[in-house]
Parts: sequence; structure tokens; C-alpha cells
Amino acid sequence: MIFSDADFTALMITLKLAALSTLILLGFGTPFAWWMARSRWRFKFLLEAVVALPLVLPPTVLGFYLLMTLGPYGPLGALMKSLGGRPLAFTFTGLVFGSVIYSLPFVVQPLQDAFTAIGRRPLEVAATLRASPLDRFFTVAVPMARSGFLTATVLGFAHTVGEFGVVLMIGGNLPGETQVVSIAIYDHVEGLEYGQAHWLSGGLLLASFLMLVAVYAINRRFTVVKP
Repeated sequence: MIFSDADFTALMITLKLAALSTLILLGFGTPFAWWMARSRWRFKFLLEAVVALPLVLPPTVLGFYLLMTLGPYGPLGALMKSLGGRPLAFTFTGLVFGSVIYSLPFVVQPLQDAFTAIGRRPLEVAATLRASPLDRFFTVAVPMARSGFLTATVLGFAHTVGEFGVVLMIGGNLPGETQVVSIAIYDHVEGLEYGQAHWLSGGLLLASFLMLVAVYAINRRFTVVKP
């Protein structure tokens, strides 16, 4: 078999994790990116630095502090225990929480750049036609920022699929629950099962390449070539 049952389960967990994380990021990342693009708050750069932090912070460092936060003695873990639940560390829910934090800049930054590129004039024109702020957002801003939404969706999804350090720190390596593809590859290499590692790694490589090709190809169609 090319993929074992455990590999297939890890793949399903990875895809589920990436899909949920991307949807959550688009849900709250869109209004946040819109505010960041439109705001003139003098300390906005501090929020931009916080959003970009996962780009430069080692994944194990971020994963460690998330583990401390989600563990039984951390603020979120203790809150879950007080509500009769279990701490979020070493659970799929904890993986989603960590993935959202780790992939945040890959969704927010493309959206913010797309909203900024629109400028103010199209929105001002819509306002003169008595369009409400909500109408201007959904009928003007969102369609004009469609390339940014595509880029944010693909990058957020692909980045979550390729996570290793953060998910290992938060979720450990529990087959069928928190073991994702990147960890399964590591297990195969540790066990000298290079054939299995090749198939999984090659599959991720091909999928990542095809997603990026799709982004660049579609964005090229959206680009207006000026003479």
C-alpha cells in the first residue's frame, strides 16, 4: 500500500485542521484586515507587528507558550477545567487554536494589502450613490479584493498543512487525534521507512506547488495590464 491506514487518518486530520483554521481566519481576519487597511490610528504598527510575529518567531517558541496557555495550569486550560471540560493541550481543538495563531499573518496580510490597494475613491463614489458602509464593503471592497481573498485562503490553508513545530508542541503525537501529516513523515523517517516518507512528502510538495500555481495563474487574470 502507498499509504497506510495511519497515514490516511493523519491526512484527513490535516485537511480538517487546515480547512477549519482557514475558515476561522477568514471569518475574523477579514473585518480585522479591513480595519487595519482603513485605520489611521497612530499605534497601528504595534498590531501589525503582533500579527507578523509568527513569521519570525521560531515555531517551537510559539508552540511552547501556546502549550503553557492551553495546558491545565494555563489561563485557557484552567478556564476549561473550571467549566467542566478538559484542557485544550493535546486535543484537536487545541491544534485549531494554535494553527489560527500561527497562520494569522498568512491570511491577514494579503487581505490588508488587497484592501489598501483599493484606495478611497471607489468607496467615496459608492457613498455618493447613497450606498451604506456595509453595502460599500460587500459590493465594492470585497469584489475588488478578490485576489487578496484567494491568496489569503490558499496561503492560510497550505501553511497550516505544512505545520510541524507548533502542532507537535501543542498536540503531541497522538495517532487518530492530533497526528498530522508532517508528524507522520517525521515518524517514518525515525523508523527508517523512507519509502512511506517519500510518498507523503512528495504528495505535500505536489499539492503545495499546484496551489501556488493556481494562485499566481488566477491573480494574473485579475491583474489589469495598463498600457
